[in-house]
Amino acid sequence: MTSQQIDYPFATRPEPGQTLEVAPGVHWIRMGLPFALDHINLWLIEDGDGLVIVDTGYGLDATREAWETILARFARPITRILVTHYHPDHLGLAQWLSEKTGAPVWMSNGEFLSGHAVWHGLAGYNVVSMVEQFRHNGLDQTRCAAFETRGNAYAKGVPALPATYRRIYDGERLEIGGRQWQVLIGRGHSPEHAALWCEEAGVLISGDMLLPRISTNVSVFAATPEDDPLGCFLDSISDFKRLPATTLVLPSHGSPFRNIGFRVDQLMEHHAARCAELLDACSEARSAGELLPVLFPRPLDTHQVMFAMGEAIAHLNHLERKREVRRRVDSDGVVRFIKCH
Repeated sequence: MTSQQIDYPFATRPEPGQTLEVAPGVHWIRMGLPFALDHINLWLIEDGDGLVIVDTGYGLDATREAWETILARFARPITRILVTHYHPDHLGLAQWLSEKTGAPVWMSNGEFLSGHAVWHGLAGYNVVSMVEQFRHNGLDQTRCAAFETRGNAYAKGVPALPATYRRIYDGERLEIGGRQWQVLIGRGHSPEHAALWCEEAGVLISGDMLLPRISTNVSVFAATPEDDPLGCFLDSISDFKRLPATTLVLPSHGSPFRNIGFRVDQLMEHHAARCAELLDACSEARSAGELLPVLFPRPLDTHQVMFAMGEAIAHLNHLERKREVRRRVDSDGVVRFIKCH
């Protein structure tokens, strides 16, 4: 491994219903997803005579069946269920697994509350609010209408939510299997995303905060239309650079990898390049909807448009926060951004 490349130490990946031990007492699970991003990585950590589950998968029958197979094979009690964040591929089956195993759900406060806000369709977190936000940011009526007929897609992936949980905090050290796992709260991808760092094992469960081949989605919610989640995300991942290059990073998508600092630098450069593209395009006033082809020149399905709009708004808000563009609301009610001269 050199400082100029990412190292992937595992040539194989676990098949559905199987596990692969990637570090002493740490097992990799790979479950399917019904999207273009077709898989998620979940983790089991040995905890004495029991096991800790980290993330739970999307609410599909196939995911439940895979869990049934894995839990039967290990035949060990589940001591707790750790959820990195509220997105449906991570929180989806937490309540089902909790009911099945009797294990409590552990997660951060921001993720627990956000999951409930989206699941229950509260103001600022529901489809109506999202469509209004996208319309206000220049998305065409045809695409807006597709969201209106789609309904609450979140609830499809999260059939039930836990009503109680054990809150975890930034910097908290969790003892699992006689080793200390430190909670590292990151922001930007979600409100209080919990990564888990074990110095003794040299392992970071990074969740969605650090992925090896794709960039994590960073979006603006309708509830906080002028927020700067991209700035939060860049600040959060920069903290990972203090970890050793030999750290084995266990991401939620893609394969485990090493050389964490190099990957952080790549992501920093990626977002700087996206911001530069948008800045050039804003020599005339443009909305996020009008700028989608700049960031995403390929065709997008409805699910992808949701992430693309959130990301376009996030980058424009970040440029505004840096005073490189200014926001205006035109006579048609659409928010547009123009380069500062």
